[in-house]
Amino acid sequence: MKKMKMKNETVTTEFILLGFGDLQELRFLLFVVFLTIYIMTITGNLLMVILVVTDHYLHTPMYFFLGNLSCLEICYSTTILPRLLASFITDNKHVPFNYCIIQLWSFCIFKTAECYLLAAMSYDRFLAVCKPLHYPTLMNTKVSFQLIAGSWICSSVVDMILVIFILQLNFCGHNVIDHYFCDFIPIINLGCNDTYHVKLILAVLASISTIPQLTLTITSYGYIIAAILRIPSVIGRKKAFSTCSSHLIVVTMFYGAIITVYTMPDTDGLRKVKKIFAIFYTILTPLLNPLIYSLRNNEVKGALRRTASKCTICMKVHQTPFVKPHDGT
Repeated sequence: MKKMKMKNETVTTEFILLGFGDLQELRFLLFVVFLTIYIMTITGNLLMVILVVTDHYLHTPMYFFLGNLSCLEICYSTTILPRLLASFITDNKHVPFNYCIIQLWSFCIFKTAECYLLAAMSYDRFLAVCKPLHYPTLMNTKVSFQLIAGSWICSSVVDMILVIFILQLNFCGHNVIDHYFCDFIPIINLGCNDTYHVKLILAVLASISTIPQLTLTITSYGYIIAAILRIPSVIGRKKAFSTCSSHLIVVTMFYGAIITVYTMPDTDGLRKVKKIFAIFYTILTPLLNPLIYSLRNNEVKGALRRTASKCTICMKVHQTPFVKPHDGT
């Protein structure tokens, strides 16, 4: 552990991420599993972005939100998984202080932005189902762009405030984090001075960034479900619900895992359980998002078939040999 002497205190210059230290004998197997997950996550979300950009049938606010969600998941996975994969290979658990703070800030921005983005997507579905005649006016390209920009700006500002308060703490003692990435609660708990005010700021900012968004999401789906149940035909109800079921599954997975992790008491007995649940919203949710949306969405599957057909035609054109025209001599 690197330390430097300053004003009769030992100042921490790095943290030690224990990761999955209790599964050390399985680290090569874990490396293969998480590498596969990372490759599939990047591939699936990148494919979703390409489909949204290239297929004109998907140039709607709903898929604009979905494309941004996929971009967010790519960034989020890249924030956590490469460092975790490197630790499996090198068995190096030491992380520089500055790197840990940057990872913490990136993690907070992407997860907070996802809360805003999922709320915007639920509002979009509410307008599409409950106010279909007014939908083109209420949710146009300009409005969807403003919602996306607002999600990123709000999350950046909120999490910058949190990081500034965390940097006011003195880290001069323990530097061991029993986690696989630099999460804010374990880092705050390592502060040598009074952490009460920082935890209070954390609670306030977390409430601002989750409670209104979750309330909007639940309210939107309450209206959506009520509207769907009023549709007289079974086929009509199925069609209406199919446009929202994918997003509802993603929201349930995301908030369910986060609420479980951050409402559990921070005790030694529950720390491993919290680490397992954290895998759901940090690693598995970015992997499952494109799968859920593609497998349960006929428009996405149609766009995928059209894109595959275009690629096949292009390959055949390039593989066709050039025949020199006969000059008649």
